[in-house]
Amino acid sequence: MGARRATPRRKRRLPKLLLFFGLLAVIAIILIVILVIVLIQPGPPRIPGGPGPSTSEPRERPDAQSADCPDVLTVVIPGTWESSADDDPYNPSANPRSLMLRVSSAIDEEFPTSRTSVYTVPYIAQFRNPTNLADRQVDYNVSRTQGYKRAAGKIIDTNKKCPLTRYVIMGFSQGAVIAGDLASNIGNGRGVLDPADQDLVLGVGLIADGRREPGKQNDITPSPPGVGAEIALSGMSSLVPGITMTGPRTGGFGDLQGRVESICAPGDLICDSPTVTNPLGAVRQLAGAINNPVHAMYATPRYWSHDGTTATQWMYGWASDVIAEAPRPKHN
Repeated sequence: MGARRATPRRKRRLPKLLLFFGLLAVIAIILIVILVIVLIQPGPPRIPGGPGPSTSEPRERPDAQSADCPDVLTVVIPGTWESSADDDPYNPSANPRSLMLRVSSAIDEEFPTSRTSVYTVPYIAQFRNPTNLADRQVDYNVSRTQGYKRAAGKIIDTNKKCPLTRYVIMGFSQGAVIAGDLASNIGNGRGVLDPADQDLVLGVGLIADGRREPGKQNDITPSPPGVGAEIALSGMSSLVPGITMTGPRTGGFGDLQGRVESICAPGDLICDSPTVTNPLGAVRQLAGAINNPVHAMYATPRYWSHDGTTATQWMYGWASDVIAEAPRPKHN
């Protein structure tokens, strides 16, 4: 009898508390999935990681290159629903309201094609909602893979023909994930460019990167503490068919880390997702984001601005400065 009376009641409540917090974690996970899929333009699955570090001898660069080679190739990767597989990469028209078009058009107008050729990657740019049986779009995994291969292919082909051309890579949303994966593979010597040519990448600009890790790149303030949706949901990679959430990029951005600029608006669940390790905080953040269209507002100062500039204005200003200061190789 004495032993029974000595058992604290708090211990009897422990299983109930564990169950309560477990349920909160489940609720947080479900809310993240629903919001990423339904309410906001989407967050990411895995992309091919490249063939691994190059083992070939780096080629010697010539003193000059062909006259039709630009000094800089600006590779722009639009977000979901902002491109198409058959779009014209030099005169994109698939979506006239594309966020990245605000940046690429301004660069195109500022510089002659000899200084920079602006290449907007044409790819499927779709995201099938698996909760809607009537949705006939292409799976996100397929879309993202095509975008990556086309962007990487353009850089590889250009590097073969124009060995002195430099690169600026930019993307938004699904395009930011692709651009970030390119930068990660290049910076870690996993293909696309020879490791000896990493210096040819002058800069990488990401808006709403779904694989974002705070502190792993140059985070432009205001920069929230959350992580990309793919990282927040990395433990549930098989939960939703066609959408693979695979966590952070292996090796981060490697040697390119200091050349990657990242913009993420607080409350944008694509790049500022709460982690379910803090279920109470996650539920509060998710509940406040349901009616908050942050992800679609980067061309306005409503949810993100830096010294009075919008995300697209900041990205254009940064890219313009990088291109203007790029080396000017000789031409044959």
